[in-house]
Amino acid sequence: MKRFESAFEHLLFSSRWLMAPVYLGLILAMLVLLVKFAKQSWQLLGDLLSATGPEVIVGVLTLVDTALIMNLLIIIIFSGYENFVSKMEDLHGHKDRPDWMGHIGFSDLKIKLIGSIVAISGIELLKGFMNVGKLDDRELAWMVGIHITFVLSGLLYAMMDRLQRGGGTH
Repeated sequence: MKRFESAFEHLLFSSRWLMAPVYLGLILAMLVLLVKFAKQSWQLLGDLLSATGPEVIVGVLTLVDTALIMNLLIIIIFSGYENFVSKMEDLHGHKDRPDWMGHIGFSDLKIKLIGSIVAISGIELLKGFMNVGKLDDRELAWMVGIHITFVLSGLLYAMMDRLQRGGGTH
């Protein structure tokens, strides 16, 4: 019975590698976003002379939005892989290794995820306000409501996390 238990536990432990293709898929998603970023940049440059100030700002905000999403994917890929699949031992001494790598736990990852979602939602809301003439009141109200929901969710999660950690004392 002990051999069966040990074999089963090894199977469970090895199952973490089923996440590796998911992280590969997120890398592919970054490639898709890179193509989208290039297309948006090209369009922004092509329309530069005829675009109004607000149109240029919305174009730049769209590029920032894409960059934030790609940064979020990097954090999810690196910390998810290190937390749930395998440590990147060969890269610990690499000069370009980000300082946060290997130090973001699951709780920290959720806080960064929520913070990024709030930032992305804020950019989308700002883009909506820059195009206020093209949106009706209902669409703007939904955008504000969704953004407030993300902000409140982030605050509540951060408070719960702080309480769980003992009120901020470690």
